Amino acid sequence: METYQTLLKQITPETGTSREVLDPATGEVVGSAPVQGIPELEQAIDRAVAAQPAWAARSHEERSAILNRVADAIDASSEALVELLSREQGKPLNGPNARFEVGACSAWLRSTAAIPMPVEVVIDDGESYAELHYRPVGVVGVITPWNWPMMIAIWQIAPALRMGNTVVAKPSEYTTLSGLALIEVMNSVLPDGVLTAVVGAGDVGAALSAHPAFGKIMFTGSTATGKRIIEASAGNVTRLTLELGGNDAGIVLPDVDPQAIAEDLFWGAFINTGQTCAALKRLYVHDDVYDAVCEALTAVASATPMGVGLDEANVLGPLQNRMQWDVVDRLVEEAKAGGGRVLLGGDPDREAIGNFYPTTLVADLDPQNPLVIEEQFGPALPIVRYTDLEEAIALANGLDVGLGASVWSADAAAARAVAARIQAGTVWINSHGGVHPMIPFGGVKSSGYGLEFGSAGLKSVSLPQVING
Repeated sequence: METYQTLLKQITPETGTSREVLDPATGEVVGSAPVQGIPELEQAIDRAVAAQPAWAARSHEERSAILNRVADAIDASSEALVELLSREQGKPLNGPNARFEVGACSAWLRSTAAIPMPVEVVIDDGESYAELHYRPVGVVGVITPWNWPMMIAIWQIAPALRMGNTVVAKPSEYTTLSGLALIEVMNSVLPDGVLTAVVGAGDVGAALSAHPAFGKIMFTGSTATGKRIIEASAGNVTRLTLELGGNDAGIVLPDVDPQAIAEDLFWGAFINTGQTCAALKRLYVHDDVYDAVCEALTAVASATPMGVGLDEANVLGPLQNRMQWDVVDRLVEEAKAGGGRVLLGGDPDREAIGNFYPTTLVADLDPQNPLVIEEQFGPALPIVRYTDLEEAIALANGLDVGLGASVWSADAAAARAVAARIQAGTVWINSHGGVHPMIPFGGVKSSGYGLEFGSAGLKSVSLPQVING
């Protein structure tokens, strides 16, 4: 059976500059990652450009068959990928974490391969005839984040390859090994040059964004970086899909059963230890059920184990990097200083090894407290009391983000009526953050633009062409 050490040997550079990668839970050395720059980016682009015509010449059926074989390869290496992911990113093996993420990679590949893409006959009335086809854009640049470094990479790579594009992928510098290992496994099946990885810091990402060879760039990350990609790519009129920062709101209506929704509320907020763009990050609860919701949520949170990811019992882990730990710590301290009532957590061990921040719930916050209006991206949830639904909707819509949101109610029709008024790309009812390979996903406002998943996602990595006559 392949081990994570075997994978590490395959991606560890024999020559050139490298750097140590540390486990965010233990501080131990995980392995060595290559340090690359603009020359390696240019080489990757050259390979992708050279490989693209032959890949595009294959039929949808041929490319889909190859993607299914790639999924088989990921399944065959799954436990090695899982352990490396847990050691580098920090997420536990179990729960909605490392095994879940690697399993989602192969499942998403298979789903993407199975989506039909027939030619669309847009008119055929006896006088006019026109067809709509979707052609490859050429080379797609993929820039992926550190929170879900394998799954989000597949979200971008799979549709691009399915539609006949080649891909140059840049993993986050925080989770370089996870990104390289996944691509190494995929390339055991894919033709040479169809998928190439390049690693590096911000200068590599900036050069990728500005390069004229890319017909499309896909990015998941912060709004600030997304804006820089827009500026850098504008001169080339490069097509973009941007899934940027979120600060998702949840509105709890007064008719809920607090005990019934508590666990789903918890995982909506704390999946991946809160390090998820479309996680629930600010919760507005009606006064009638406020105390009961706080109590039920605290009970679930206090019973959920956090610790080193390789311990099979844990389902919450450390923050991936100290920079993010500092953000969460600052915002929780500001919440405490602003009169917030800490229901759980808020007391990190600042001398401990590892980037652990305790699961934290803060109640009775002013709606304008920094913990509410800034994206904390960690295991801390502010809970705001409201009495007027109009006020709650206004607060939910009051920030310049709109990736996701949720409404919680025993009355589905009432929940949908509220959902229709929320400015977000996705609004979930009685859940938060779930995604499906056939359901389009994307943000509004400063949370980005463009759709992923399903046929809409395939079309987003294609060029529409009308054949008229």
